[in-house]
Amino acid sequence: MTANVSDLSAHASPSIWRNTAAWTKAADIAVVLLAISLPWSTSLVAIFAVVWLLLLIPTAQRRDVANFLSRPACWVPVLFFALAAAGTFWAADIPWASRLHSLGQVAKLLAIPVFILHFEKSGRGLWVLVGFVASCAVVMLLSWAMFIDPRLMVGSSGISGVPVKNTIAQAQEFTLCAFGALGAAMYALSRDMKRTALVLGVLATGFVANLVFVSNSRTALICVPILFVMFVAMFFSGRMAFALVVAAIIAGVLAWNTSSYLRSRVESALTEYQAYRASNAATSAGQRLEFWRKSLKFFEAAPVLGHGTGSTKMLFERDAVGQTGVSAEVIANPHNQTLNVAVQWGAIGAILLYVMWIVHLRMFIGREGLFAWIGLAAVAQNFFSSLLNSHLFDFTEGWIYVLAVGAAGGMVLRDRREAGAVLQPSVHAGQA
Repeated sequence: MTANVSDLSAHASPSIWRNTAAWTKAADIAVVLLAISLPWSTSLVAIFAVVWLLLLIPTAQRRDVANFLSRPACWVPVLFFALAAAGTFWAADIPWASRLHSLGQVAKLLAIPVFILHFEKSGRGLWVLVGFVASCAVVMLLSWAMFIDPRLMVGSSGISGVPVKNTIAQAQEFTLCAFGALGAAMYALSRDMKRTALVLGVLATGFVANLVFVSNSRTALICVPILFVMFVAMFFSGRMAFALVVAAIIAGVLAWNTSSYLRSRVESALTEYQAYRASNAATSAGQRLEFWRKSLKFFEAAPVLGHGTGSTKMLFERDAVGQTGVSAEVIANPHNQTLNVAVQWGAIGAILLYVMWIVHLRMFIGREGLFAWIGLAAVAQNFFSSLLNSHLFDFTEGWIYVLAVGAAGGMVLRDRREAGAVLQPSVHAGQA
């Protein structure tokens, strides 16, 4: 009897604290909920991020440290955050509240290596991407409903066609979802899943049409053609690639002639620039040009290490004294990621920023598959959109980058590891 009890104990299920598989799955669910919440809420994203980190604690392994140190895609974001943390100590005369606020904008980058290592082990990165696209699809349907019937004004944005958050955030979401869905459609076609590919193609069309007719940002209008060229280059070649480019040009001409909204968005940029040059008017385009001009001046005053974390707003306040028009504008975000970094942490910070983009791009470039495409599109979108904004530091856009690069990066590394494991026995067999 005693022996039987001992045998049962030996074969009993492990303690809940040692059940790594259960904790890993729970953490995956927390990330999916975070991804679903991202288009709608900031507070829910923060809550699910904390829950996710707590659920990860029982899954930690010693080899995670070795994997972290061996991958620049993991440790470069941490090094970037370390520079921002150090910058709080040379931000002279800046209130600590401002320093910590700016540091918090960088802190989300610390989730990238954790996401990469986590999804390399769990293999459930697709859950996250599907959850995000599905959530954005609901936002898109609400946006179309508001466009068709303005009486159906929903959400808190107060902007036509934008149910939640703001125009720029929604346009960034829809752009990445559109090209992510196109990549997924190509993946489905390669596996003869024609109905799935059709549904994904319709979904992508809905996102793009919304950008053309309902709501877009000029940042998105820059990113869409760039991502389209990348999509064609990755999935097509020869005559088919040429035919798609021609078709896209024709579609663009049709969109221009049928969408007065699209024309007004593009033409207003020129009008705003002319007003800024003529009278120093505080237009959207004029503000950006003025912010960039001043930021370059601030950078030249401290080119190596910058003025410190959280110093941007104070610099603009000092420079606005006695000024009028757009020159009197005060802002903590110069609407350019490189300048935002360079003002606070100088050339060293700007170099680290570009190194991070490059090492993340290298995870995906030259590889095949859905996750390689999504990661490549996310990095490219963030880079080009950051020419007109500080999207790494903005909440929604920054978390889009963190989620996409982290989940897709982990899955790409997992696929590479599994391919190496399959290849290894074949090599040994050949040697034998």
